[in-house]
Amino acid sequence: MKNFYIFGKNTELWSKQQRSGAKRYQSISPTSCRQLLNQYIMPFPWINSIASWVLKQRIHQIELFIKYPHEVQQDLLSKLLHRAESTDFGKKYDFKSIVNYETFAQRVPVSSYEDLEPLIADMRKGAPNVLWPSPIKWFAKSSGTTQAKSKFIPVSEEALENCHYKGSKDLLCMYLNNNENSKLFVGKSLRLGGSKQVYEENKTFFGDLSAILIDNLPLWAEFSSTPSSKVSLMNEWEAKLTAIIQESQLENVTSFAGVPSWMLVLLQRILAETGRQDLFELWPELEVYFHGGVSFEPYRDQYQKILPRSSFQYYEIYNASEGFFAIQDLNDSQDLLLMLDYGIFYEFIPMDTFGTLNQLVLPLDLVELDKQYAVVITTNSGLWRYLIGDTVRFTSLSPHRIRVSGRTKQYINVFGEEVMVENTEKALAKACQQTGSEAIDYTVAPIFMEGKSKGAHEWIIEFRKAPDNLAHFGQLLDEALQSVNSDYEAKRYNSMTLNPLRIHQARPNLFYDWLKAQDKLGGQHKIPRLSNKRHYLEQLLQLQHQ
Repeated sequence: MKNFYIFGKNTELWSKQQRSGAKRYQSISPTSCRQLLNQYIMPFPWINSIASWVLKQRIHQIELFIKYPHEVQQDLLSKLLHRAESTDFGKKYDFKSIVNYETFAQRVPVSSYEDLEPLIADMRKGAPNVLWPSPIKWFAKSSGTTQAKSKFIPVSEEALENCHYKGSKDLLCMYLNNNENSKLFVGKSLRLGGSKQVYEENKTFFGDLSAILIDNLPLWAEFSSTPSSKVSLMNEWEAKLTAIIQESQLENVTSFAGVPSWMLVLLQRILAETGRQDLFELWPELEVYFHGGVSFEPYRDQYQKILPRSSFQYYEIYNASEGFFAIQDLNDSQDLLLMLDYGIFYEFIPMDTFGTLNQLVLPLDLVELDKQYAVVITTNSGLWRYLIGDTVRFTSLSPHRIRVSGRTKQYINVFGEEVMVENTEKALAKACQQTGSEAIDYTVAPIFMEGKSKGAHEWIIEFRKAPDNLAHFGQLLDEALQSVNSDYEAKRYNSMTLNPLRIHQARPNLFYDWLKAQDKLGGQHKIPRLSNKRHYLEQLLQLQHQ
């Protein structure tokens, strides 16, 4: 067997000419190298042992920021300010003279994407040193879930290496540290990312974050994943699913990675096309699913049916185009460890003050348990005090663990009920469990008061397995929502303010057809769960009858 040397994306095959003693280097393509590695290297158990040892060394650094969270964050803020003091933004707010957090918070305003968009537009045209000093050629395109306007989030080289990729490696580190007998690297990870290529404009590049990450992956990561990058970046969703199945069913898959809703579509299709009863029949060494993007709760029972082995693990992450934020650090947990050394400085706005004249913005050392906070970030891509639109609550302060509870624009508070996505996910999961039904997707909107009529919430739910009695299901769902949200319960008491919720059963593939009409098919796009307005619901109801 010949020796392989892998340096980032460049691969060389090395051999000796015995007669002359000379060394000869022969370049080979990534495809050929992939085939050689599959044949000679990947099946060897020692690869798993070495990879596990390397990744576990990171645990010591994680323990450092767990022990000194505030010191690590304050030091990080100082470094970010110093790094960007010569940028246009840094000069405008005189970063050079900022010596502590208090001055930073007083001087630099909290920003939305709309606030920073003119500066980002200049960066996309090639303007240097605007928000961040190092050249930024990558922009993650995201329309979000609550607006049609595209957002272009800057992604610096520092963010790629020290945030996004570092987060991916730390996820493996956490998992391996908690599962000593793992054989993760004996096989491959079945990944399901976005469906868009990376596009060039004005010598900068944009596309889904997953496309940017795949396009920049080191070669070793390509070898440990399936399908190939070529298939992962395919545009047409249906053709992409077919190609993924063709490539992946022949591999030894040991893990999955992707958004639960879209991954479930893929896995169900794989079972149907291969005739298997569960996924362990196809891939007997499966051991973990790394998931994020949407709440896993509505899908948990459906995954357990196709992955019926009790030892199978589920690990959650919290990442976005703006950064990689938190990782599940314990087996069988729903809490995520906030990662404090990824080049991201965190602040939090209590939701009871959000958007008011008395809005508070707090650093990490002032947060409290079980309160809802909007997340504000300052990053090594030049997002300064940027409101990302997510809400979280802290379940632990030592270490800092969180749960993602919703979106700042995805909640219903028309009648003072303050219903968050976390509430509806729990209520829906409970009602499904009580009735033996399975939900695929849903969205909720208010029914506004008119004249003397009272308000209510209106749901449309697509079921994989529908309840026998939809009206009874609606009653259980209403009761479950009251049990997890005391404000909703108070408004529902004797129907004083709110009438019982109204529920519709969506026709098959309604949400899929809606996403297709919006050109949002693929692993990065999500259904808007809650809205204070009715436009999503009205679009779906109209499509329901077409």
